[in-house]
Amino acid sequence: MAEVLQSGLKDAVELTFESAESIIRKWEYSTSTLSEETIFDGGNRHVIDQYLNAVDEIQRSLESAETTLTDHRSKAKTAIRIAMARLEHEFRNLLTAHASAIETDDPNSSSVKTTDSTSHERRIEKSRRTTRVSCCRFGNGICEIDLIPSDAISANGICEIDLVPPDAISDLRSIAERMISAGYLRECFQVWLGVRKSCMDASLLLLGIESNVDGDVQWMEWENLEPKIGWWMRAARVSIRIVFASEKKLCQQIFPFPILVDDFFFLETVKDQVMQLLDFAGAISSTISPRSPEKLVKILELHDAMSDLLPDIEAVFHSTSSKLIRDEATEILSELAEVAREIWSVFVNDVLNEPSKVPVPGGTIHPMTRYVMNYISFLFIDYEQAMVKLINVSKPWSAHNQNILGGDDLTDVELEGRTPLALHLIWIIMTLQSNLEGKSKHYKDPALGHIFMMNNVHYIVYKAKAETNLREMIGEGYLRKLSGKYWQFATSYLRSTCWVKVMNCLREEGLRGNVSVIGVSRSTLAKRFNSFNAAFHEVHKTQAMWTIPDNKLRQELRLMISELLIPAYTAFLDRFNNYLGSGRHRETFVKYSVEDIQAAIFDLFQGTSASQH
Repeated sequence: MAEVLQSGLKDAVELTFESAESIIRKWEYSTSTLSEETIFDGGNRHVIDQYLNAVDEIQRSLESAETTLTDHRSKAKTAIRIAMARLEHEFRNLLTAHASAIETDDPNSSSVKTTDSTSHERRIEKSRRTTRVSCCRFGNGICEIDLIPSDAISANGICEIDLVPPDAISDLRSIAERMISAGYLRECFQVWLGVRKSCMDASLLLLGIESNVDGDVQWMEWENLEPKIGWWMRAARVSIRIVFASEKKLCQQIFPFPILVDDFFFLETVKDQVMQLLDFAGAISSTISPRSPEKLVKILELHDAMSDLLPDIEAVFHSTSSKLIRDEATEILSELAEVAREIWSVFVNDVLNEPSKVPVPGGTIHPMTRYVMNYISFLFIDYEQAMVKLINVSKPWSAHNQNILGGDDLTDVELEGRTPLALHLIWIIMTLQSNLEGKSKHYKDPALGHIFMMNNVHYIVYKAKAETNLREMIGEGYLRKLSGKYWQFATSYLRSTCWVKVMNCLREEGLRGNVSVIGVSRSTLAKRFNSFNAAFHEVHKTQAMWTIPDNKLRQELRLMISELLIPAYTAFLDRFNNYLGSGRHRETFVKYSVEDIQAAIFDLFQGTSASQH
């Protein structure tokens, strides 16, 4: 061991026991002299090397078989005790002088506050290129030590930095080797632990990681908790990939290999802070309630962040004694996955059982339809990979459940080639349709119920086709089936009682009476026209207040009505034109011209303002 300690002192002059003892006693450490001169802070390499050489000489003397005289051995032991007290002080002094807390000026860090959105966006764009990592020296302000590419923190794993200058590392290692060789491992470790744990605490505090989070998370409102999740994800990346990884590197630089077996020094230094970091994610997974759908996005983000960090956690904490940390991270990841699945299940159940029974005015798109389609568009596009990992890969419905949804059978051909995620997507659309069909029954006018279903199914198709990824997942076959459905509702609307009543007024039956009678009674014809006028007026008055939000769909349905009504009305006028007379007499029969009917049709489905017009 003495040979190892001498290896770094090539230029040191050989000392006698007496001269070594004299040097040791010269630098005897006294706690009563607070401002006394230190060896290693002076920067005089000759003094430093001389002192270390003196310690080595005393240690060699103790280990030598020739040192048998009681008086000589007693002096050596006393000198070693004095030397160890001095080295312990120097070790603490050096560590404290270079004690730094790592922070980052990234805009996603909790240490950064932004009030201007434009400025915030500029900072985010800057952070995509580089992220400044700094050391905050206690009492000496901030000392920038490096510029680290942001992808090293966010995507590319561990990024170690030098926490202590190389010359200080060399001195610290020299001191640690001699203290451990002399049997002062515990004292050396206690000094290390006291200083470095404070650095870890300060680093996590600067990154916004607080202790005792379980209770805070449990009682915190979601709108306040949500931004903290974002801060935590950023802080966790910096902590694992930079703070803890760099601390491990520093530990390996200073302590000799035999002492680092199983990473004991490193683990004891950071384990409390690591568990403090993981506590937040653990608290989210175990205490967040209720499992409402609006929380799923952040849970997926948190799960993704933990999933990305897990290989780095396993790399930094790979030792046997670090198994508790690895297990805790794995358990939290599993719990977050389960929370995500529970929230998804709640979402599906909410869609199926959404209880509102008050019909939306005008048969327009139900808020639930917009919410569900926007929600799944966002999830299945921006978080597709997370959904693939977390959503149950089994078929999401059974024959029993499919019957609950009205027997909307999906053949194996339609589902062939669909991914598990696509099957869940189709399932939620089926569930949404089932709920909407129940809501359509609450309209007193069946025709308006058909308009409601047409609007909502059309919106589902529109949203599904608007996003390429979503469209590919659902498949053209099922989209064609959905498109056919909203045209079925349009046809059902045209065949509804209101239009049947209008069209019945344009039939010839009942106007000529006995077939042997050639003429038509004007009074009978007048009654028929009056019936048509009243029926059409009522339909127009009512349906002008109905709403079809999509302009193209609105025009297509108007055209369908026009193609149904205009030819029949024109033919009816032509057929009985000779009986109508002219002038005022004709006006008593014919309230609407063909042009009036056409204009009125193209005034339908615009909502309240159109009806007032």
